[in-house]
Amino acid sequence: MTTAAQQQPRASFDTWGPWALLAAGVVAGTISARMVGVDRSELVVTGVLVAASVVLQAVWGTVKRRRPGPSRTGAALYLLRWTIGFVLTWINPFFAFYAVTGYYTAVRELPRRLVLPGLFLTAVTMSGSEIGGMPPHGLVLWLGFFLVLGVNVGMVSVFTRYAVQEQARSVVQTDTIAELERTNTALQQALDENAALHAQLLVQAREAGVADERRRLAAEIHDTLAQGLTGIIAQLQVVANAPDLDIARTHIERASALARHSLGEARRSVHNLAPVALERDGLPEALQKTVGEWGERVGIRAEFTVTGTTEQLHEEVAATLLRIAQEALSNTSRHAHATRVGVTLSFLGDEVILDIRDDGRGFDPLDVPARTRSGGFGLDGMRARAERIAGSLTVESEPGHGTALSARVPLVRHDR
Repeated sequence: MTTAAQQQPRASFDTWGPWALLAAGVVAGTISARMVGVDRSELVVTGVLVAASVVLQAVWGTVKRRRPGPSRTGAALYLLRWTIGFVLTWINPFFAFYAVTGYYTAVRELPRRLVLPGLFLTAVTMSGSEIGGMPPHGLVLWLGFFLVLGVNVGMVSVFTRYAVQEQARSVVQTDTIAELERTNTALQQALDENAALHAQLLVQAREAGVADERRRLAAEIHDTLAQGLTGIIAQLQVVANAPDLDIARTHIERASALARHSLGEARRSVHNLAPVALERDGLPEALQKTVGEWGERVGIRAEFTVTGTTEQLHEEVAATLLRIAQEALSNTSRHAHATRVGVTLSFLGDEVILDIRDDGRGFDPLDVPARTRSGGFGLDGMRARAERIAGSLTVESEPGHGTALSARVPLVRHDR
């Protein structure tokens, strides 16, 4: 692709180059007039032609400013300048300084079909200058002239072909660069659209999370608090109708145990209502505390590991992974009967992976309890959390061989 900096030197040479070469030809021709045997009449003709060249260059400059590029007018002016250059070089070969301008202006001033004829005419002029002027007579001089002309034409053909190849290569490079720029623009637009979609996805995930939390709390209240309160009421009704004190004391103890259990479940639900641990810490720190506190509370050996370069995650991504970890640990304490649990958080370039493994009794993933299928917050709920932020959840388990849960989500960085 031609830049403005590359075009500026060419424009300057097109404007001042012919004037400089004409001046060089006049100086060289004047100094060498006596040496090459120019008589008085030829000096007059030379002066007239030099004046005509000055007028011609002035007219040409005006034409090119109005209509740059190849044109019929440019072809006519080129032919006129070649004629003047030819006659001047016939009179004095040192005017070849001016005639040589035909070589570098033919491609830019002539239509494509006239470029080679224009270069050939210039080669004729330059061949005459190289043997000391146009040969007036003598077989040897004519043979020398055609020999030099052949060499010039051959050189013109070679360099013209090279120039055409370079021009074609330049066009291909320009098209390639333009295509790359279009591709980069399209890629940038795609990246911008992807970022906007990520932001929209996170907003939708946050809104869906609110509704999901309501469903989860409703399910937990029904499964724990409501059932516990129902059990307490039943025990107290038995106490009211108990025939003796021992039976009443037994049912009161059962009612107290149900009340303590229901209170613990209520506290756990409130604790899980919002990821308070993320208010002060990042996800790795919050997970480490959650895993450590869970292990101490349930008496199971729990280990937490971070791999990869830690990133500051978007709050919705961090909250989703923390809630998945909390629910997975809760399921482990309720159902797995495990003795050891390992939690790993991995940062892998453009995604984050949360792995939770235990050595419990395992289960058949195809035989998920009906409660989780009908609205509870078990595996289906954790999978729904991951999918809301374009992630996924996979579970590998087998009865008697423990369980491995893996949540993979996009790595969306924290808004700064």
